Amino acid sequence: MISDEYRKEQELLHENPNYGVASKEYAPMVSAFINKVGITEMLDYGAGKGNLGKSIEVNHDVEIRQYDPARPEWSKSPDSCQFVACIDVLEHIEPDYLDAVLDDLQRCVEFFGFFSIHTGPAVKKLSDGRNAHLIQAPSSWWLPKIQARFNLITFQLTENGFFVIVKKYGN
Repeated sequence: MISDEYRKEQELLHENPNYGVASKEYAPMVSAFINKVGITEMLDYGAGKGNLGKSIEVNHDVEIRQYDPARPEWSKSPDSCQFVACIDVLEHIEPDYLDAVLDDLQRCVEFFGFFSIHTGPAVKKLSDGRNAHLIQAPSSWWLPKIQARFNLITFQLTENGFFVIVKKYGN
């Protein structure tokens, strides 16, 4: 789901303290959803620095797991989970691997998912000069890919993209 070359590139980017911090912005919404639905386990898919798990505020015990292929300690393929958050990750995926990553998200989501996607260029660049957002596409391009795998509960445009709350088909 990621090339060795790109994994190394992501490891370099993760050394930047300002890379992988968008999850803090979404933590209040994720927290509210967890509290409302009574989620007891969450997977942060593409966890980066693990900021989402550090930033959520919930009113009950929640087991938080992280997955990020660029972090050796979190790189093992994750088990499925009640709730999966994937925040500002999908636009960073190598285009040739996007379907595999979306299929893996589908495998991981037992009930609900919260995905945010930035649709424009990133401020950061890769070491070869490419924009860190390898996929820059509008929501109209992303939504069919998401809806092929999940029921769409919520779609909300944001200043730089959009977020969705999804439910696994059959649940």
